[in-house]
Amino acid sequence: MKLDDALWGYRTTYKKPIGMSSYALVFGKACHLPLELEHKVLWAVNKLNFDLKMAGEERKLQLLELDEWRIQAYENANIYKEHTKHWHDKRLCEKNLQVG
Repeated sequence: MKLDDALWGYRTTYKKPIGMSSYALVFGKACHLPLELEHKVLWAVNKLNFDLKMAGEERKLQLLELDEWRIQAYENANIYKEHTKHWHDKRLCEKNLQVG
């Protein structure tokens, strides 16, 4: 019964390796509650006033921002992997093996 709530919590939780939530990675923006989302929709309709050309330009900008978010997440994941590898390599013990 709580699976939907658990999945919502997991998808909207900040992930350290990628530097953002998985929701933000997919959709390119922070997660909003339904009431906040409804308010933003009304605001967008009033702002754009159903101007299709302006709406298209806005959508292009959003897609470019989404690409920037994904590039940032990729870079954050690489930095996290490097730190983890460095931490692991520091704790390795060097063993000298000799014949006999």
